[in-house]
Amino acid sequence: MSALATPVASTLPDRLMVGQRTLNPFILVRIQVWQPKNEVMRGRLGFEQGMGRKGGLASLPWRKLFKTVGFESAALKEASSECSKSGSKSCIVSKMKSTFLAFGLLIAMVFLPNLSYAQNELGQDTILVEKAKVLEVSEEKDIIIPGTDTPGKTQKLKVEVLDGPDTGKIVEFENDFTQLKKGEVFYIRHAINTLDGTDYWTVSDVYRLDILIALGAVFLVLLIVFGGIQGVRGLASLLGSLVLIFFVLLPGILSGYSPILISIGVASLIIIVGSYITHGFNKTTTAAVVGMIITVIVTGIAAYIVVKAGHLTGFTSEENVYLNFNTQGGINMAGLLFGGIMIGLLGVLYDIAIGQAIAVEELLSVGKHMTRIEIYKRAIRIGREHIGALVNTLAIAYVGVALPLLLLVHQTTNMSNFGSLINGEMFATEVVRILIGSIGLILCVPITTFIASYVLSKDSKGTSHSSHTA
Repeated sequence: MSALATPVASTLPDRLMVGQRTLNPFILVRIQVWQPKNEVMRGRLGFEQGMGRKGGLASLPWRKLFKTVGFESAALKEASSECSKSGSKSCIVSKMKSTFLAFGLLIAMVFLPNLSYAQNELGQDTILVEKAKVLEVSEEKDIIIPGTDTPGKTQKLKVEVLDGPDTGKIVEFENDFTQLKKGEVFYIRHAINTLDGTDYWTVSDVYRLDILIALGAVFLVLLIVFGGIQGVRGLASLLGSLVLIFFVLLPGILSGYSPILISIGVASLIIIVGSYITHGFNKTTTAAVVGMIITVIVTGIAAYIVVKAGHLTGFTSEENVYLNFNTQGGINMAGLLFGGIMIGLLGVLYDIAIGQAIAVEELLSVGKHMTRIEIYKRAIRIGREHIGALVNTLAIAYVGVALPLLLLVHQTTNMSNFGSLINGEMFATEVVRILIGSIGLILCVPITTFIASYVLSKDSKGTSHSSHTA
């Protein structure tokens, strides 16, 4: 019997209920199909790395039921006719086995809805990620991914573990992930099944730290050489922002605080710390800071309304799904989406707010005779040019991030489904990010310009106002 007559996706349910959680099999599950000699279709559910933690499906106490039933029951109809023709004993036994196991799985899910209790009773898989080196590569070949027409590659690796508890161990395994060469260093994933002690070795990822360190060194050299003291201040501002994100924002969200409130709070702190470190304590910087904070609040309200009205859940990637299970649903994913929009907005707001405040300062320095209204009108003209450039920059930046999604849209041949595709949450979320960011950018110009014109023009007569730090 050949490979599946219908695509793999057509044999899967839209949603898989486990306990009280709804799983999307297209996100959580990789299907691997193979054919034994008796041509009965069998399957195995292989779970991604992130699912091995507490709350993950990979560590369910009866995952062997999932692995054995897996795809087999879904393909049973197709295999049934083959079994009837052959009448083979092994074929009939396989059918009976899948039927009994499917029935057992149904009983388990009905009468034992609390999976985490049984999971904790039997323990979780031990997962180690260690550095390793490729000693030998063999049996390289091209394959077709089962159930699809997509080509792939596979190879057999002999590797030596370089660090961790398995240091010095030589292991061999088949790799169908990133294809490696002899001598390459990479991270290997060692999973130990707590039920039967079976070891599973897979390629976790290629070792890239040396490239990242070299790139970071080039960045620092260019920043110091061409940026001077202002570049160093900018770097200090960046480090301060990262400290707030990693030690305030992330722990706060994981501790159960509202992602919406903590994102607005941290965004405001990043604005204050970054602005004063980079540009000094003066009225120009203060005007820009006040303008940015007001813009963040107004844009935040708009983002909250749009996320709420658009029923955006935040489940648009594998990372969100894994995070939801690893925290037992303790994080508001819609709120996390809102927080991501707010933090992503800061970079472009910072640029335009500081630019507008400086423009007002320079106009006042050469035209102290001008009124606030005249200063405001001239600064707004500068701001409009800034808006035109940055809106395009912001949209192109988001397009670059969402390029795979756009390719999927471009591939759509049935234009009657185009509206449905745009309406989908994955695409709608990216549209919301672009439009909310652009709205914040546009509002920041008049708000910051008005505040700077009012604050700085007060000192324009008689006394010189604080100048911007060069």
